[in-house]
Amino acid sequence: MKTYKAYIFDMDGTVLDTLTDLNHSLNHALEVCGHRHDYSPEITGAFFGSGITVSATRALAYEAGWPLESLVQVGSADDPISPTVDPSAVAEIEDVFRPYYAIHCTDSTGPYPGIPETIRALRARGLLTAVVSNKPDNAVQELVRDQFDGLFDYSIGEQKGIARKPAPDMVLRCLEILGVSPSESVYIGDSEIDLQTASNTGLDCIAVDWGFRSRAFLEASGATRIISRAEELL
Repeated sequence: MKTYKAYIFDMDGTVLDTLTDLNHSLNHALEVCGHRHDYSPEITGAFFGSGITVSATRALAYEAGWPLESLVQVGSADDPISPTVDPSAVAEIEDVFRPYYAIHCTDSTGPYPGIPETIRALRARGLLTAVVSNKPDNAVQELVRDQFDGLFDYSIGEQKGIARKPAPDMVLRCLEILGVSPSESVYIGDSEIDLQTASNTGLDCIAVDWGFRSRAFLEASGATRIISRAEELL
C-alpha cells in the first residue's frame, strides 16, 4: 500500500462524533426561527457535510417536502433545490445557529474509537496530520484544542475569503503550510463532499463508514477505499 507524508482529516463524522451537538443546535435554531425542529440525529446527519448554509437549506427543503435522499443535491453544480428555499430564512437560521453552536459544540462531542491513538501512532512515525473542515473555523479551533491538543500540525475551518470544500482552496492552503504535495498526501473523510474535495485537489482519498454517510452511499458516490476502524489507517 502507498505511504504518505501527510494525513489530512475531515472533522465531523471522521475524527469527531459531533452529531448530538449539531442536532441539538440545529433544532434550537429552527425552533427559534419558527420552523420544524424535531429532527433526529440521523436526519440531521443527512443535512450536514457542507457547512451550515447548506445544512439549513436542506432542513428547510425537507420541511417543504423534498425527499431526504434528494438533499445531497443541495450545493451541487446542478442544484434544483436551493432556488426553492428562501435565502433570508436560511440566513436567519445561520445567525442563530452559529453563536449557539459555538457555546455548545463540546457538550456531547468526542473522538470516535481509536482516533486519538491512531493519530498519535501516525505522528510517532514522523508523519504530518491536519484537519480541514467545513465547520466554522472558531468551532474547529476550539474542538482541536479541547479534543486533540497537540495532535494536529494544522487545522482550518470555514472562514471568509477562502472557498469551502469541495473546492480545493482549504486543502491547498493546508498543503502549503505543511510543505507537502498532493501526491504525498491523503484525505480522510466520511461524505461525498470529502470524496469530491480529494478529487478536486489531486489527493488520494480514504473514506470512513462510521460517520454521517453509509458504506453503500459512499460506494455509490465513487469511494474505492473504505475503512471501518481507525486503526486500518496504520
